[in-house]
Amino acid sequence: MTSFIKRLLGQPSAELPEWLQGQQDLRKRLELNRGIKEAEFVAFDTELTGLDFKQDSIISIGAVKLRGSTILPAHTFYRLVKPECELKHKSVVVHELTHTDLECAEDLLEVIGDFVNFAGDAVFIGHFVHIDLNFLNKPLQQAFNVSLKNPALDTATLHDWLYDNDSRFAKHYQGMTLKSDLFSMAKKYGVEGGKSHNAFSDAYITAQLFQRFVPFLPGCGIKNLRELLKIARP
Repeated sequence: MTSFIKRLLGQPSAELPEWLQGQQDLRKRLELNRGIKEAEFVAFDTELTGLDFKQDSIISIGAVKLRGSTILPAHTFYRLVKPECELKHKSVVVHELTHTDLECAEDLLEVIGDFVNFAGDAVFIGHFVHIDLNFLNKPLQQAFNVSLKNPALDTATLHDWLYDNDSRFAKHYQGMTLKSDLFSMAKKYGVEGGKSHNAFSDAYITAQLFQRFVPFLPGCGIKNLRELLKIARP
């Protein structure tokens, strides 16, 4: 009965671990008026057993930190996750991670905890980032009835906003890519990413896309985090 009342009131159903306790007042600490060049970001990606939110799960998380649009190659994160469901043949073909590769991987909550500590108060960057966030928040909701507090921006959303609002952007890149998936955009905007459908490589590609887009923001009046999040939220 107590746990039901806590869920009803929106309170955690279990005591929060230290790495989640520090998250709870993150929004109060965030300096939304900070200039984009001084802001801290974490570009990240997850590999999944599939896209069915109810049945599939995370099998790897990759990330890289940025200060403004500068990638910090010494600050990276990549971990394999023990799947919480059976691997599907189709997903193995895509990400090339097998049962053998993952048999010594860590539990999901342990990896998420380490990822949260790695990210700190940074703003998340992802491509169709709502998918990754949904899969990250699912076990947190189930175990603690909380979600990650880091604000997030989507490179796909940012791309579309720039194309619609800045004629220089479209002219510079000779039009908009017709496909919005990460690899089509990477090809369009001259991003080299290494192996595809690897969480770290995909995170690095996402960071480089962000780099391509940032120089156009001041000309559109987008100079701080508050303004950036307003136009690029997932």
